[in-house]
Amino acid sequence: MYSQARYKTFIQRIAVVSYQRLTQFFPSIFGICIFLISWHFLSLRPDTSLPSPLAVINNTWDLIKDPFFYKGGNNKGFFWLILASLKRVVVGYLLATLIGIPIGFIISLNSFCRKAIDPLIQLLRPVAPLAWLPLAQAVFLKPNPSAIFVICITAIWPIILNTALGVKLVPKDYRNVSKLLGLSPLESFYKILLPATLPHIFTGLRIAIGLSWLAVVAAEMLLSDDGIGFFIVDAYNNANIHEMILAIVYLGAVGLVLDKIMAYISEKVTPQE
Repeated sequence: MYSQARYKTFIQRIAVVSYQRLTQFFPSIFGICIFLISWHFLSLRPDTSLPSPLAVINNTWDLIKDPFFYKGGNNKGFFWLILASLKRVVVGYLLATLIGIPIGFIISLNSFCRKAIDPLIQLLRPVAPLAWLPLAQAVFLKPNPSAIFVICITAIWPIILNTALGVKLVPKDYRNVSKLLGLSPLESFYKILLPATLPHIFTGLRIAIGLSWLAVVAAEMLLSDDGIGFFIVDAYNNANIHEMILAIVYLGAVGLVLDKIMAYISEKVTPQE
């Protein structure tokens, strides 16, 4: 009787966990199914060359099943293409972070610097990534540094603005506490100002990682002979729409993973209310 009761309790727990998992992921699965069904019916129209989802899978199966193959030159799997793009993203993103966060603090804490820098931010921030490419190529003369510059200049603005906003929204009571405790300016920064600003900093970093991934694709389409952006434009030039769609799917998947990674880091690093 005792073992039967334990077995029944175990089954009930599995059922509860399974139901919770199902309710958690069902909306996402439902949305994906609706998207795929809509895509399939759109591909049936006689006035379109859009392939169906199954046609994309059938025509790109070799690329899907072996993303690690490497046969020299540009004949390589998606793992190597994505890795090449991620290397550029990491460098450009880190540069944007190292430059953007200090600027955000400076323009919030110093009114003269804010008045000097803010017009430049408002002037340069709306410029699209593609508009920077010719200038970057003229300055750096090489594709890789040009792509990294475009990534950096695209990603830096949300980092600056969100950092500045976070500093601005720090309650005055926090700063009064630092004075009461007799903290030095450096101690006040590390113990009070920085922790209070972290949620906004990570909001900017999370936005910036998505913009970095967007910018690297644009840069690789025009400047590079490697990476997933180059793969897309090469597939377009060869009228291979199946490979283009597969690359777009990989782009979205990697962007989603990068966003989730930043969200996880933010949750672990930022102070909880």
